[in-house]
Amino acid sequence: MIRISIDAMGGDHGPNVTIPALAKVAERRGDVRFLVYGREEQVRPALAKFDKLASVTEFHHCEVAVRMDDKPSQALRQGRWKSSMWKAIEAVKSGEADVCISAGNTGALMAMSKFCLRTMATIERPAIAAIWPTVRGESIVLDVGATIGADAHQLVDFSILGAAMARALLETDRPTVGLLNVGVEEIKGQEEVKDAGRILRETNLKSMDYRGFVEGDDIGKGTVDVVVTEGFAGNIALKTAEGTARQIGEYLKSAMSRTLMAKIGYVFAKGAFDLLREKMDVRKSNGGVFLGLNGIVVKSHGGTDAEGFMAAVELGYDMVRNRLIEKIKSDLDQFHARLPQVARPLPAADDNI
Repeated sequence: MIRISIDAMGGDHGPNVTIPALAKVAERRGDVRFLVYGREEQVRPALAKFDKLASVTEFHHCEVAVRMDDKPSQALRQGRWKSSMWKAIEAVKSGEADVCISAGNTGALMAMSKFCLRTMATIERPAIAAIWPTVRGESIVLDVGATIGADAHQLVDFSILGAAMARALLETDRPTVGLLNVGVEEIKGQEEVKDAGRILRETNLKSMDYRGFVEGDDIGKGTVDVVVTEGFAGNIALKTAEGTARQIGEYLKSAMSRTLMAKIGYVFAKGAFDLLREKMDVRKSNGGVFLGLNGIVVKSHGGTDAEGFMAAVELGYDMVRNRLIEKIKSDLDQFHARLPQVARPLPAADDNI
């Protein structure tokens, strides 16, 4: 059985979205069990509507729910040990659950996950990995906002984490990996990015096929399976893509209602437009995976609907079923075994000599 802990109070709509989503998963998956955490007066009535779900769910009352506008420090002070978000994460730490899903406050979820689960032994910082729709299918982009800035070794860590997730999700034995940069030439970019590229080239890990630098437009093209960057650039890229998707949607809506012929054309092309709308709707995206922790946590979009939260739960299910944590540990061991063979960069020249 795959055991999934749920912060039922997370997101803009709480149990009104999370519980119907779990009901859909329960109908599709016969090997799941849910540990649901939330306020009894809100969760119990929602659970009572779904007999199948109730039979595979263990509910735990939590009086405290982390608000979407809480600061991470505030959420930790008020919600540690007792909130639905903390309890759902803690279930992974204790081994009661295999993965935690929440649509709640991203900063609070990351802070609590780091505090409760801790990072893996050789990982300095965790990362949030997003699944990105591309013209070739799907790619993984990280970090999209867990931390701001990253040195060379942290970028290498992100590459290893992202490649392991790609192997678990995209059904590829050796995913292609690229470092996001201002150009594809090796002489361009910040020193941290160039050093990370050198380390990845020289270690030549079997778990990934490092392809060098990629640019912003390569993300949508699907040039590589995994795009690696630090959290500031990654979050801007993510929010820009979300905003562009909404902008295109508004343009299409306006164009299709402008004239009678456009309205008639829309009727015939409605199926194609529905597919496009679904592809661009960020609320229906799978969510982000917190990587580098001693456990799996999936963050669903705060404004998600039941279909979107179901996708996040299914993503968590796949990460457990395909043994993401084991893949990450194996890849990290391989990297550190090869690291002594990598030549270190020369120290900077001392201007005083």
